[in-house]
Amino acid sequence: MKTFRTIWNQPGTDVTGMVARSEKVVNTCEALLGGDVYHYHSKFMLKDAKIAAPHYWHQDYGYWYHNGCLYPDMMTVFVALDPCTKENGCLEILPGSHKCGRIEHTPIDGQFGADKTRVDAIKEKCPLIYAELKPGDAIFFHSNVLHHSSANRSNKRRWAYLMAYNKVSNNPVIEHHHPRYTPLQKVPNSAIKECTNFTDVSGKDFINPCKNESLVDGYKEK
Repeated sequence: MKTFRTIWNQPGTDVTGMVARSEKVVNTCEALLGGDVYHYHSKFMLKDAKIAAPHYWHQDYGYWYHNGCLYPDMMTVFVALDPCTKENGCLEILPGSHKCGRIEHTPIDGQFGADKTRVDAIKEKCPLIYAELKPGDAIFFHSNVLHHSSANRSNKRRWAYLMAYNKVSNNPVIEHHHPRYTPLQKVPNSAIKECTNFTDVSGKDFINPCKNESLVDGYKEK
């Protein structure tokens, strides 16, 4: 069975929005990308116990390139909500692989994955690491970093919260299912603990694949 996910475009004012807008998260992304960023989208992802399938090797920019983003000046922040272990399908990453540039992605078992021959060659240069995380731990990674996750064969679920950011200067050149540049209002880190909104998700602009024609088959959001 595939991984479950819920995707939205705007950070909103609930507690997840406070995390996505927090100075700690946004300022770190801006320092790593070298310029102002805006919120590209966020999502919850669930690998359910024993049934969640693997996600093949890919680059996030392998998808986002087709959204009209001319440069890979984009990144993802992965926050563990449950323990992420080898047994329940933690992220597996090839550090330094972002320097290889965008790799061709093709259909693989209903997913879009990076060219296997190229990935195997890159593994020789960029040894794999397992990103085992405790709840609350986060990984910041570039949109061209090769990563994947194995099936969850354990009896424990694996929830994660992911936030994607795009550099303001990399405003997409076509309309698509994620937003073009929208000013991001940062909040102090303390806003996360102080937030009392846990249920009002108005304004987050959730993605419905049935109503977003730009979610073309083969390039659907991972």
